[in-house]
Amino acid sequence: MEDTITAIATASGVSAINIIKVSGKESIEIVNKIFKGHDLTVSNTYTIHYGYIEYNNEKIDEVLVSVFKSPKTYTGEDVVEINCHGGLATTNKILEILLTSGCRLAEPGEFIKRAFLNGKKNLIEVEAVEDIINAKTEKARKMSMNGVSGILTDMIKNLKEKILSIIANIEVNIDYPEYEDAIEITNNILKENINEIETSLNKILKESEKGKLIKNGIKVGIIGKPNVGKSSLLNRLLDEEKAIVTDIEGTTRDIVEGTIYINGIPLYLIDTAGIRKTDNIVEQIGVQKSEKIIEEADLIIAIFDGSKEITEEDYEILDKINSKKVLVIINKQDLNTKIDLSKFEKYNIIKCSVKNNQNIEKIYEEINKMFNLNELETNDLTYISNARQISLVKKSLEIIKEIKKQNENQTPVDLIQIDLQNLWETLGEIIGDSYKEELLDEIFSKFCLGK
Repeated sequence: MEDTITAIATASGVSAINIIKVSGKESIEIVNKIFKGHDLTVSNTYTIHYGYIEYNNEKIDEVLVSVFKSPKTYTGEDVVEINCHGGLATTNKILEILLTSGCRLAEPGEFIKRAFLNGKKNLIEVEAVEDIINAKTEKARKMSMNGVSGILTDMIKNLKEKILSIIANIEVNIDYPEYEDAIEITNNILKENINEIETSLNKILKESEKGKLIKNGIKVGIIGKPNVGKSSLLNRLLDEEKAIVTDIEGTTRDIVEGTIYINGIPLYLIDTAGIRKTDNIVEQIGVQKSEKIIEEADLIIAIFDGSKEITEEDYEILDKINSKKVLVIINKQDLNTKIDLSKFEKYNIIKCSVKNNQNIEKIYEEINKMFNLNELETNDLTYISNARQISLVKKSLEIIKEIKKQNENQTPVDLIQIDLQNLWETLGEIIGDSYKEELLDEIFSKFCLGK
């Protein structure tokens, strides 16, 4: 934190401008040494100045330099941003000069790490910034902004305040029993309060599923025997000839992928090799990849040839997908139906003809229903979607379960206070009130150098 750091904040390549960021107690002084224009050391905060970067009596580039003075800056330190002309040579030259003038190259995510350590952002806001950078849809952007703007932080802080109020009253009851204005925390009062907190956390956890959908989309594996229409279905859904389609069984040897959107949620479609027993080594590898996709997919579209009777291989496929969320497609309805539909009663079924584009729109409708995507049509996208945050909510609910168990056994509330403290600290980990250094290293390493 004592070093002054610098990095290129914009993507490399040819562009109108690039931005080089500098942060640290010597940032203004260092940049001022190589800037010919207004004296930056006497400039006001939130000002921008025109001039040149010069080094060894050579003009390097014409620039605009922005000055931000601590503590009201992104990192909480003095920050300078150099807006130079885009292009690798000019940008890298200015960066090189800064490094020889007293700066150190920033580590990945070090600017936002300093913002966290200086109290400018908490961990929810930090992780939301990463989500904004990686957002692929408008819904994902809106949800991430709710994290950056502090709405999610306020939700967690309110729960922490409720727990802290209970703990404080228990301590007053113990240390100052004569203090009449304090609420006496009995087992019944604790039960009422802890139930409210549990309800709030369960709601957050339930709605986190929506958050994961918005952030990660839906991974869809198209599964079936060879030549049942998997590749044709992929092409039809994508409205392009992405996969090779022939009448020869086993044409698809490797996975083929594409993306569509339903209600603003990305569906990552994966066409897999036909699952069957085969002596062909290459095809065997394709089948193994298909089985791996079954394990990883959020949704399986299992496609069967309706013009043929069900086979042992079909039963094996049904057995493989038994524990997954499944949409069954009975294809080739343009031919005589021979398959026994009673074998698929437990599944959502759509009968269609991929070749003739029959009932394809019902696939979109059914996926919409299966994942309740219409519920996401709202401006209130206040969901958590980060795996770390979700795991801590689950851990908090486990602690609550133990608190309720002790409370039902009429354990004195002053003994339950230890678990209440644990619950308060666990919720604090979500926003970063308490943390481990290894966790910070992992989180901030995911960011690029200039963030």
